[in-house]
Amino acid sequence: MNVQIQTVHFDADAKLTERISQKMDKLRTFHDRIVDAEVYLVLDNVAHTLKDKIAEIKVRVPRHSFFVKHQSKTFEESFDFAFDSLVNQIKRHKERRADLAVAPAP
Repeated sequence: MNVQIQTVHFDADAKLTERISQKMDKLRTFHDRIVDAEVYLVLDNVAHTLKDKIAEIKVRVPRHSFFVKHQSKTFEESFDFAFDSLVNQIKRHKERRADLAVAPAP
């Protein structure tokens, strides 16, 4: 799986990028056909609010893509919430596909 990490308006340190890479590798346990993933970390200090760190994750699988976005006061927290939402989306998608495969034809 190819994971691209991009930062906007700041430079991420190695510790943050390594943490993100490790968690993104865990996605293979939830879906084995992931084509690629993009992680965007955005420092949105236009409003000067406490929740100005945004994490966006886009994951592509054959015939589908997932996108999540979360905003909080730290990049780690934003990424963790976005990652959890992404895992939930992937699980729901796989359950729906399994239900369609098992459902009898009318």
